[in-house]
Amino acid sequence: MHVVYGGAFNPPTIAHLEVFYYIDDRLPVTRFTYLPVSSAYTKSSLVSNYHRLKMLELMTKSVDKIVISDLEMRDELFEGTYQSLVRLSDDSREEVAFVIGADNVSDLSDWKMASSLLGEFKLIVLGRNGIDVRTIIDSDDFLSKYRDNFIVLDDFNCDVSSTAFRDTLDPSMVHEDVYQYIVDQDLYKR
Repeated sequence: MHVVYGGAFNPPTIAHLEVFYYIDDRLPVTRFTYLPVSSAYTKSSLVSNYHRLKMLELMTKSVDKIVISDLEMRDELFEGTYQSLVRLSDDSREEVAFVIGADNVSDLSDWKMASSLLGEFKLIVLGRNGIDVRTIIDSDDFLSKYRDNFIVLDDFNCDVSSTAFRDTLDPSMVHEDVYQYIVDQDLYKR
């Protein structure tokens, strides 16, 4: 299974790396792709694409299964997760799954090309904040049609976030090489 994990990674934290290890331990992962969004079409508070790619590279340098894709960073306009997954899929017909947090499930019907996304790809849903993902899926007419394409992993638990790091600059929240890079590049000043 080719697992794709999209996000801002502003900065990438130990939780982002823990997601890889957690999923790799539970599913037959052959490749794991970090897919950072472009600073050109997202939150203005993102540090540059270059810095976020560099920090992801530093964080993952010792893990063979991990690939970092700049696919969305090269796009001028955001085409949506579905289009990104189609472009990341290869001819081998390897199953592709996209990682999301439980807090994003109820908004999936608003995503670009949501029916195609949920119909053609698996979604790995990581438990968060005690959200009952299965109940959300079963009680939603749109989501329940795709219930078999959800892989719900309820027991993921890591409270570290990029926002918390930016608020505190706590070095324990990021890989030591990432922290040194942040210091050297003078990023995330308070």
